[in-house]
Amino acid sequence: MTTATETIPSTPVSRRPAGTFLRLLKFTAARLFSLFVTVVIGVFLTILIANMGGYVDTIRRAEIREGIMVRVNSTNILDNLSAEDRLKRIEDMARLEEKRLGLDQPFMVRTVKYMSNALTLNLGRAQKMSSDSGSRTVRLIILERLAPTLILFGASNILLFAGSILIALNLSRNYGSFLDRVIVGLAPTSSAPGWFYGLFLIVLFAGVLRLLPFGGMVDAPPPPNRFDYFLSLLKHLVLPTVAIALSTLFLSTYNWRTFFLIFSSEDYVEMAKAKGLTSRDIERRYILRPTLPTIITNFALILIFLWTGAPILETVFNWPGLGRALFQAVGLFDIPVIVGSTVIFAYMLAITVFILDFVFALVDPRVKVGSGENRQ
Repeated sequence: MTTATETIPSTPVSRRPAGTFLRLLKFTAARLFSLFVTVVIGVFLTILIANMGGYVDTIRRAEIREGIMVRVNSTNILDNLSAEDRLKRIEDMARLEEKRLGLDQPFMVRTVKYMSNALTLNLGRAQKMSSDSGSRTVRLIILERLAPTLILFGASNILLFAGSILIALNLSRNYGSFLDRVIVGLAPTSSAPGWFYGLFLIVLFAGVLRLLPFGGMVDAPPPPNRFDYFLSLLKHLVLPTVAIALSTLFLSTYNWRTFFLIFSSEDYVEMAKAKGLTSRDIERRYILRPTLPTIITNFALILIFLWTGAPILETVFNWPGLGRALFQAVGLFDIPVIVGSTVIFAYMLAITVFILDFVFALVDPRVKVGSGENRQ
């Protein structure tokens, strides 16, 4: 009797985890590289625009010569020289100062070097603007102004974002109610910016009624103890917060309400209603969950813009934040502060976009990281 020997093929080891890791690694590297290139291009264009193609450098050269002339005339250190020698000495001093500041190099060379320093926030000292605490280092100016901006816009915008979503859910649940009609009617009033409402609020509550301060962050001089300081801060927060609310709340609520109404009319929502699910369960499972990527994106963009503040609104309320610092820097052609604020915003935007790719994959199973790869 002949026996046949059969070879049983070995089961191949699954390589799916390794393939997934490599795909994730390739996607991460490519995404980081593309975002870094975008940041570099954005910062480079900001430097070109802020310097007005070299015009600001011309202004700086003129200011250097003017400052030297003022110093020479006030100290009389060159009175013993002839007029020709005196002008030559002033010109030599100006050239030395230009060399110290790098103004003797070609424009594009200066721009590239300045861009490399800007990407590391090594911007040195502000040219013309100083912060309220006296610091002139760009990095310290940004850090000093960051806390007031986050206090004002962080508290108000995050609360308004959460409030507008909750109110919009209630309106989509009670479509056509009196409150729904009121919100829809008031939505066009949010088309005006916050500083526009701020002017009227200051005139009414500070100028006429004298109930609230005209502006600032706390009373002058600041209260000595923390509790009084906190009460003074809350008092100064009222008018700018109300101004932000009037310019945001109604229109944001109307937009989210329309968004939720569109999703609440889907067939799977009607099926859930037919199964007898409560309105809370329907909102949580079939309305909020599909819209979660959009909600997260909007919330992330709000967090980014918190770092920049609102230049005109902070100026109207004399709020010592990043927006007011940027507004002053633009008026004074203070390039280091302008570029520093832009670099912070660019980095925050790039980091947020990078993180959102992974967050979407976590909250929505339809989204895959590295969508260009074949998936089964």
